Amino acid sequence: QVQLAESGGGLVQPGGSLRLSCAASGSIASIYNMGWHRQAPGKQRELVAVITRGGMTNYAGSVKGSFTISRDNAKNMVSLEMNSLKPEDTAVYYCQMLVGATGSYGSIAYWGQGTQVTVSS
Repeated sequence: QVQLAESGGGLVQPGGSLRLSCAASGSIASIYNMGWHRQAPGKQRELVAVITRGGMTNYAGSVKGSFTISRDNAKNMVSLEMNSLKPEDTAVYYCQMLVGATGSYGSIAYWGQGTQVTVSS
């Protein structure tokens, strides 16, 4: 079993910054893509950012230039640095990792529990 634990959510003012972190634990052989998704009330969950094991990144157009995704392979961790936050960034943020778990075939997607980010004055 693999579990992802998220931290770093909270309340922040518009224009402020917040850093989310997600660490994986369990029977992990390797981790391929790591990413962050978010879901606002009444909206479909969307991909925010993704980073490959080689460090290649991709961002949603709405956050490009403001958010930065990074990973620490030694710690099985992915982070999302969010700058210039806007009210429309308010959502529950979920981390995801594509994991090659011990004894598994191919990669399996695991999700964090979600952390609330609220941007408001």
